[in-house]
Amino acid sequence: MTSYEKLLLENKAWAKEMVQDDPEFFSRLEHIQTPEFLWIGCSDSRVPANQITGTEPGEIFVHRNIANLVVNTDVNMLSVLQYAVEVLKVKHVIVCGHYGCGGVKAALTNQDYKQVLNMWLRNIKDVYRLHKNELDVVPEGEARVNRLIELTVKEQVINLAKTSIIQKAWSEDNRPHIHGWVYNLSDGVIKSVYDMEAGTKLDPVYEYQDYNG
Repeated sequence: MTSYEKLLLENKAWAKEMVQDDPEFFSRLEHIQTPEFLWIGCSDSRVPANQITGTEPGEIFVHRNIANLVVNTDVNMLSVLQYAVEVLKVKHVIVCGHYGCGGVKAALTNQDYKQVLNMWLRNIKDVYRLHKNELDVVPEGEARVNRLIELTVKEQVINLAKTSIIQKAWSEDNRPHIHGWVYNLSDGVIKSVYDMEAGTKLDPVYEYQDYNG
């Protein structure tokens, strides 16, 4: 049996078990999606949103990319954000990074990862530049990487607040609240590192007045 065939077999076993425990499970999921949370997480296979938060399918709307970045030119991420905020009406948006993130480690080097990955990691390098004075006094190695991970999460929370999607929802519905978390692979515990309540004031240069423009 190949590895991918094993996945299909495990899927059948899981589906059977779910129906045995709750005969209406899939019929409910098929007709209703009302998540309270949008999760923007890292693509790392060790950080599955549902499992580490103890939530069921249908409770968290998920977008994942390398190093959980919120990039203002990323149409994929922005379309997920718009759908979650304007259609699903989520109450909370969570950016969740994790300690030991390979993307952040890579951004701290001068290695050439070629065009596309270089472009993506540049966003993390920009976070380093913004917080260079703080980071340069942190010892090199794990401590500096982990602090940059926390600061990267913080900047992604701020990047969310800079979007007209979020500001429009803040103005009209006083939601969503935005949270920055970091997951610890060594013990499975999530640390809250930064929050922005709905309606938080931004630097005026980032504030929109005509949300339909």
